[in-house]
Amino acid sequence: MRPPGPHPFRDRLLASDCRLFEAVASRHWPGADHVLPRLSRAANHGVLWFATAAAIAAARTPRARRAAARGVASLTLASAAINTLGKRTVRRPRPVLDPVPAARRLKRQPITTSFPSGHSASAAAFAAGVALESSGWGAAVVPLAAAVAVSRVYTGVHFPSDVLAGAALGVGAALAVRGLVPTRYPAPPPGRPHANAPALPDGTGLVVVANRASGTADRIHALQDALPGAEIVESEPADVETELEKAAARARVLGVCGGDGTVNAAAEVAMRHALPLAVVPGGTLNHFALDVGVEDVRDVVRAVQQGDAVRVDVGRFVSGARRGCFLNTFSLGVYPELVRERERWSPRIGGWPAGVLAALRVLSTDRHPLRVDLGGGTRPLWLLFAGNGTYHRMGLAPARRHDLSDGKLDVRVVHGGRRPAARLLAAAFAGPLSRSPAHAAVRVRRLRLDGVAPGTPLAYDGEVTEVDGDVTLEKLPEALTVYRPLPLG
Repeated sequence: MRPPGPHPFRDRLLASDCRLFEAVASRHWPGADHVLPRLSRAANHGVLWFATAAAIAAARTPRARRAAARGVASLTLASAAINTLGKRTVRRPRPVLDPVPAARRLKRQPITTSFPSGHSASAAAFAAGVALESSGWGAAVVPLAAAVAVSRVYTGVHFPSDVLAGAALGVGAALAVRGLVPTRYPAPPPGRPHANAPALPDGTGLVVVANRASGTADRIHALQDALPGAEIVESEPADVETELEKAAARARVLGVCGGDGTVNAAAEVAMRHALPLAVVPGGTLNHFALDVGVEDVRDVVRAVQQGDAVRVDVGRFVSGARRGCFLNTFSLGVYPELVRERERWSPRIGGWPAGVLAALRVLSTDRHPLRVDLGGGTRPLWLLFAGNGTYHRMGLAPARRHDLSDGKLDVRVVHGGRRPAARLLAAAFAGPLSRSPAHAAVRVRRLRLDGVAPGTPLAYDGEVTEVDGDVTLEKLPEALTVYRPLPLG
């Protein structure tokens, strides 16, 4: 066999890489000899980034917590890619340390191959993940990540191309995580039809029912401080609906503090009593509150004090004797099973880990697709999803709606067939109105599903029940008035 021929372009790149490494290694930067080696060591095993994530989450705002979680998720994916594929694909030796002054060399030299830089991948993944969720926190983290990447060349453990490749992989990991779990856009959603709602400067006339199981104590204290005239009723989960009915009988404005399931129950009560609803986000995901434009207690306080409110659509489903409303989503198929698994594990290991574990367990289990008559004959489906309004960027979970009064159900289906996990992942990355053999989407005002077997699990706003007969979905246009602050500025 003839030896491989010369590669002039590759050889020139490698030579340039070595020259740049030597230039960085020989250059003295004031103060860097004390800072960069320590920073490089601090980033070992992601310790620096986990500590940074904890500091960001300590800000106790929803966006900060999401930014921290997204940064850690991106770092985890990048680390897994580096350790399973990156280091085993290119067996590049580490740079020779001769040009590097002894004062800046690491005490423990890495023994793995040089390409790509795992530290740079982790730094870029964490910083990009944080920045995708919060530009403010991203601006604070990116310089730190850049310093860690530079430190890997400055201390002599990587060539510049190792660092660039690692950083590119890290950014790619953050974008992949965004594809699976879309970000919340920082800009407020467009204005919806404005509604007349009472302005309550000190909260008098507002009765808030808080679900104790949602861990809402800090939000309740903030609400009491800002609206001293408001009445707040703390309730056990089993008594929430009863307390909501009692509150509605004496309130000018019905308030609720809890997750999406609790908000769903409050919305039904508010519609029955023709009351405006004030939502204090108190759950893990808070899809409805965030889509309305309420990030935290300060937002709902400002809206209640000024009387700023909008009208939003509500989805309704009927299945035999069973009926209910949904503010976010309705689904049949794999998703209700995933919700059940998540709720089973969440008290033990927390919400995010439980969601990942539930997805792995459900998608790896042998199952038969759901069979539904959509008007054109019975079809096998792995998933039927209906959103109350059009969702933009779908990932494994729906992302954000820009309009909650568009009068449409956003219906997506994942067709049955082989390899449900692959089909669901393909649908997760598909566009809002894509057409493919695995995935289809349509927007309608009403949908009837025949032939669904009684007892089939269905999920709505994170709650799970069972089908009681043929299913009808429809929109109730602008049926609910919700407080939402006007954009500042």
